[in-house]
Amino acid sequence: QVQLVESGGGLVQAGGSLRLSCAASGRTFSFYAMGWFRQAPGKEREVVAAIDYSGDSTYYADSVKGRFTISRDRAEHTAHLQMNNLKPEDTAVYFCASTLNTGVSTMGASYSYWGQGTQVTVSS
Repeated sequence: QVQLVESGGGLVQAGGSLRLSCAASGRTFSFYAMGWFRQAPGKEREVVAAIDYSGDSTYYADSVKGRFTISRDRAEHTAHLQMNNLKPEDTAVYFCASTLNTGVSTMGASYSYWGQGTQVTVSS
């Protein structure tokens, strides 16, 4: 069993930065791929970024490429999402999630464990 807890959300002005963190319990977290998703009011959940178990392979949604960076620290059982040049359209609840696979996955259905989410609000 893996439990995930996100932190680092908040209110920021457009152009600002936030760093989200995901702390995992259970050492098996380090063996599996994980991802960050977001869901805005009235919209479907979408993948933002994903990373494989080793940290060597990553994926970014087109809307965040060049602005967001996903990383993980396997020894510390943590993952991060550095978000720069934030835009109002980035406003959403952000979730970290872990798969039971090793490779990068962009499909929410392939993720077995989810955090409770952290709110990110970007004002214009």
